Amino acid sequence: MNKIVALVVAIVIVLFAASSMVFVVDQRHMAVVSARGDAVPTLAGPGLHVKLPPPLQTVTSVDTRIQSLDSPEEDHYATSDKTEVLVNPVVKFRVSDPVKLIAETKGDLQSLPDRLALLTRGALGDAFAKYSLPDALAKQDAIATEARDGMQKGAASLGVDVVDVQLTRIDFPAAMADTVYKRMIAAREEAASKERAQGAAEADQIKADAGHQQQAILADAYKQAQSIKGDGDGKAASIAADAFSRDPQFYQFYQSMQAYKNSFKPGDVMVVDSSSEFFRFMRSPDGAGAAAQPTSGASTGAHNKH
Repeated sequence: MNKIVALVVAIVIVLFAASSMVFVVDQRHMAVVSARGDAVPTLAGPGLHVKLPPPLQTVTSVDTRIQSLDSPEEDHYATSDKTEVLVNPVVKFRVSDPVKLIAETKGDLQSLPDRLALLTRGALGDAFAKYSLPDALAKQDAIATEARDGMQKGAASLGVDVVDVQLTRIDFPAAMADTVYKRMIAAREEAASKERAQGAAEADQIKADAGHQQQAILADAYKQAQSIKGDGDGKAASIAADAFSRDPQFYQFYQSMQAYKNSFKPGDVMVVDSSSEFFRFMRSPDGAGAAAQPTSGASTGAHNKH
């Protein structure tokens, strides 16, 4: 009976020792195998592995998936114009070097969130300090990117890669919210006034340019019109001169008709001498008729009304 008990105990001890020497790593993790003394830790990937029993070697499993660090409480940050804002950041990170992480944390993986949160506050504080309040509200993605880049060096020393930083909330303390909103409204109104003034100035410049172009076009058109008119007058004079040179008597008749037209206006009353040479084409179509002699006691004037 004692032999059977001893055998069972021996089997249990062997099974316990064997189970402590075999370990399995799944696809979502990496295992760091540490030995006593100054031995360098080794990294074990997914699969079945064998090690020495504790305390000769110990295994620490590290999650290598992308993880989130979401602080339940908002952090306070100050912008470049000394305005305090409340921010809730979410940090996405992944353990890229499990061996370094175990060495830096001395195997205490529970301290990693606190160390990352400290890096986040420092990086976000530096990023918000570069922007005024209106810019900070308008450029949240830029601030998050700057914070992520600012965290990379510190996180890399822990064996961690910062994948992304997101700002899920930016708000103001209740005591100063009204003051902040008024400042934002005033800033937006000032920006709108500047835009309107710039638009009015550009409109005036456009109108002035259009006026100058109009004057230039009109001047050019007038110049062309005068040139065309001059050419036409020249051609008309040439044609008239050629025609009048063929019939000088008709030319005299035409010139007299033009003189009559320019001298007598509708509604005018004139007293003239009908025997004057000026009216010779009124007395005869060819202008050769003799002037009529006035009778004794009669008026020497002619009354014409047109």
